[in-house]
Amino acid sequence: MTTDSGNQSETATPVGLRTDGHVDAETLAYARQKIDAAVDRPGLPRATGEARIAQAAAHHEGRPWKATADLRFGSRTVLATAEAATGREVVDLLQDRLRRQIDKAVHAATQGRRATAPPWRGGSASVAASAAPDEPQA
Repeated sequence: MTTDSGNQSETATPVGLRTDGHVDAETLAYARQKIDAAVDRPGLPRATGEARIAQAAAHHEGRPWKATADLRFGSRTVLATAEAATGREVVDLLQDRLRRQIDKAVHAATQGRRATAPPWRGGSASVAASAAPDEPQA
């Protein structure tokens, strides 16, 4: 069974929260709080996307709780997954992984780093060599 967490106007972020299986209201509220805390930080662009929390029906499974998040921050996509034995544990793991992935994505977007071309393709080593004036050989 898949359910939606409810009214989007409750929260300022357009990040949906969906559940699969039997997920209690306490775990759902805890997940909403933690995901909002990871996404609604100063200096971050507005996030869109969806997070899912699922509890496996098989009781013999070691880590029956699974969580995934697929979020977009502008042109950057952030994916995070977690598996754990309890609902609160999987939400905490997902929040940690979301924060790490969001920080990496935002840092990469703001730095604008590009790989330099190797010397044989006109990179920095050949630029420095070509900048030196040619001296006549004696």
